[in-house]
Amino acid sequence: MTESTSPLERALRWLATRPLQKPFGLLVHALEDPNGESAAHLMPLLDPTASMPGGTPQTRALAVWGLIIDTIDKIGPTKDSRRRNALVAAFRLPRRPEIKEPWRSTLDSRFHQLMDLPGIFGDPPPVTITPMHKAWTRAVHERLTPMLRERLTDLAVNGPAWMPYVEIGRATEAEIANDPQPTDETADSTTGYRQPSPGAQPLFMDLFVTTVFMRGRTVYRRITERLITAREDNVEAYLARALAGPTRDPADVPVRGLWGCRAEPLVASRSGAPALTKLWFPTPLRRGEKHYFSSETINENLTEERLRVNVEIDHHGIAPGRRLHGLVPVSGLTIRVRFDPDCVPQACWYYGEQTERERLQRPPDGDPHLLTIIGGAVEHTFAEKCHPRESYGMSFLWPTP
Repeated sequence: MTESTSPLERALRWLATRPLQKPFGLLVHALEDPNGESAAHLMPLLDPTASMPGGTPQTRALAVWGLIIDTIDKIGPTKDSRRRNALVAAFRLPRRPEIKEPWRSTLDSRFHQLMDLPGIFGDPPPVTITPMHKAWTRAVHERLTPMLRERLTDLAVNGPAWMPYVEIGRATEAEIANDPQPTDETADSTTGYRQPSPGAQPLFMDLFVTTVFMRGRTVYRRITERLITAREDNVEAYLARALAGPTRDPADVPVRGLWGCRAEPLVASRSGAPALTKLWFPTPLRRGEKHYFSSETINENLTEERLRVNVEIDHHGIAPGRRLHGLVPVSGLTIRVRFDPDCVPQACWYYGEQTERERLQRPPDGDPHLLTIIGGAVEHTFAEKCHPRESYGMSFLWPTP
């Protein structure tokens, strides 16, 4: 995507590539929260619906969604068009019968599913998803964007003409709602995860939500919620790492259990070692038993400039991320950061499975890892599995003094 890409094309790309949020829900959310992240990206699509007579956010979103669906259906000479099939996968429209499983959460994984379509992307089928990406790029730039621009211009001055697209959107959403979610593995399954280290904590994270509050350029407060599954019998506690920064006394980093645990600070084994806290559960867990608990860490004395918020996977992994209604995290890893109003970074991005050097390199403009700071805050839910012995997090680029 180049700098000359139009706002309309950027809106379409953003709408199709959110891993945990489906297009229709994003359109509704943008209209219900005009100051939110979705609205910041999607208004080039939604502004023309102001011409609809008495349109509610739901109706206006259905109208735009139906228009996108109808336009995609006109791209390519037949249903076997590469461009049309790439767009269907990108926007998670109803699948062809050859694709047996429900659409996956990421664009790349959905393009892998297109390999099940015989002959469309090559015969024999390709071994990579490069042909799918090429078809998607050309389709959205050369066909979908210009066609939608022309139709949106006409509809912006003819409000009643939106109504047929409302029905198209409603009928398609009803069909999509009947499509089951992927059920190839349970949330806490070991399938597809790397082997944990011998000293890993014997538990799996179904849900890990950490909310960080900044003061200046440093973290001074962090609230973390966890839902775990024990991987062996007699799991009594979770070992939590406190905020970064040197400390002589664990009492300098007060950690308290908010729910479902009791905090016990541990004395560092040697100078410079990280401050650790043992979060004791009310009763030991048996293998397969689940437990929810939350804790809070506060340190008023830290002065270290933070370049990132990092989560180290020192246990058996974290489930793929999922959001209820595209808004509320219900599984996986979610990181939220509330910045000091007087100190907001120039850029923010998420990372996973990268070296220390790579984590601090700002991705180029248009890279999906870049995050939008809205109202002094930013958040990200990691769509894929978080593997043992890896680190996942969010990095900041601060303004030069």
